[in-house]
Amino acid sequence: MIHRPCVLVFAGSDPSGGAGIQADIEAIAAQGAHALPIITALTVQDNDRVYAVHPVATDILLHQAETLARKIPIAAIKIGIVANRANAQAIADWILTFKKTYIQTNPARLMPEVVLDPVLGSGHGDALAVENAVYALLPLLEIATLVTPNLPEAALLCPNAQNQQQQADYLMSCGALDVLIKGGHGTESRVSNNWFHAGGTECWEWPRLPGAFHGSGCTLAAAIAGQLAVGHDMPTALQAAQAYCQHALEQSYSISSGQRIPQRVLSGY
Repeated sequence: MIHRPCVLVFAGSDPSGGAGIQADIEAIAAQGAHALPIITALTVQDNDRVYAVHPVATDILLHQAETLARKIPIAAIKIGIVANRANAQAIADWILTFKKTYIQTNPARLMPEVVLDPVLGSGHGDALAVENAVYALLPLLEIATLVTPNLPEAALLCPNAQNQQQQADYLMSCGALDVLIKGGHGTESRVSNNWFHAGGTECWEWPRLPGAFHGSGCTLAAAIAGQLAVGHDMPTALQAAQAYCQHALEQSYSISSGQRIPQRVLSGY
């Protein structure tokens, strides 16, 4: 019988199907894992713009998480938009409690990694929270194994930092163990993604593709979580997930004018 490890996902729903929890489900499945999706917010958006965000009640999120964790082994956790501070704090507190219980009941197993994609706005800058997005996100930095900001997100999260090393140092001082700063919003001919961790720094470079994409950040973070869930270590997960995401962008497709959709369902993955 085939068994797939599970990734618990907290993220918003995107009715265009290009980003959010819809992207997470596809990307996680492509790594050989299975997504357990908990919707944190209902959004009103298309493949270009976000028009409204409606947070899901905190008690509903927690009820779902507790129900899933009682029955199903969780191999990794991925977090996208949470929409407000109350949801972020509740998720952070639940994960801390989950980890304590996990250590007591699974002393010989590795603790599930937590991948946080700090989505502060859409590609056009539209809000994805009903209050200050940075303020809403802060509790989750304390429990994240890996944080994956893009260049604008890193600048907003770390307003006093002068460079990426200082940004990573600040995020790690907030509690994050590892930081992957993504260069997709840069202007150079190649995209540089820089991984900062306790042992140093590593950089990956990828050809910059023409056009704009809807859900590329969700795709990468979810793919990393999926790679971790199937048992790969962080360096291997980062390499494999980036290669997968690059291929998904190369094979992207259009559903209308504007941003293209990554082709996350790929043969060979």
